Amino acid sequence: MSSPIRSIVYTALFSALFIVMSAIKLPLGFSPVPITLQNLALMLAGAFLGARYGFLSILFVCILTTLGLPLLGGQGGLAVVFGPTGGFIWMFPLCALVVGYFTRKVFASPAIGRSKQLRLAVLFVVFMVFGSLLSYVGGVPWLAHAANLSIGKAMTVGMFPFLPGDLIKSVVAAIVTSALYAYMPSLHSTRSVAPAAQANHKAR
Repeated sequence: MSSPIRSIVYTALFSALFIVMSAIKLPLGFSPVPITLQNLALMLAGAFLGARYGFLSILFVCILTTLGLPLLGGQGGLAVVFGPTGGFIWMFPLCALVVGYFTRKVFASPAIGRSKQLRLAVLFVVFMVFGSLLSYVGGVPWLAHAANLSIGKAMTVGMFPFLPGDLIKSVVAAIVTSALYAYMPSLHSTRSVAPAAQANHKAR
């Protein structure tokens, strides 16, 4: 399979993963924001596809959702992307992009690669900060605007209850990425990263 076609196929696969994980949701009676696995999907998309294709895989779903396809939790259309959770949706592609950028930096760093524990810890920080907390930068203010809430109240119903789950998803993403990254060089568009990751794995 040629590289451009392979990139398109993997991008589509992670778009599908994002859609599937969006369908797994737990509504909370006190909040318009449900618990989902969306940010876990975008963490993995950014980690394995890299910044550009991770960004595109999530952006593609967001665009199709805007056009009316029911791809995010079985819903679609302008009412979804401009609804109370719209700020989170807009931030998801950016989160995938930044996660992808910093994940490559982690695996390209010889200093971090020498220690499995250090690599896991740094990956956890990358996923938690850029795959989770970054989404609240756009999500909370928009929730406050769309639901006519104060910023403090928006954080109470749209951020704080989700942080424990975000911690768990960041741990899962770090473990999965650390374990599988070296075995999936065909997903890496940067040639120098995969061999470095493989060497780090062999050194363990």
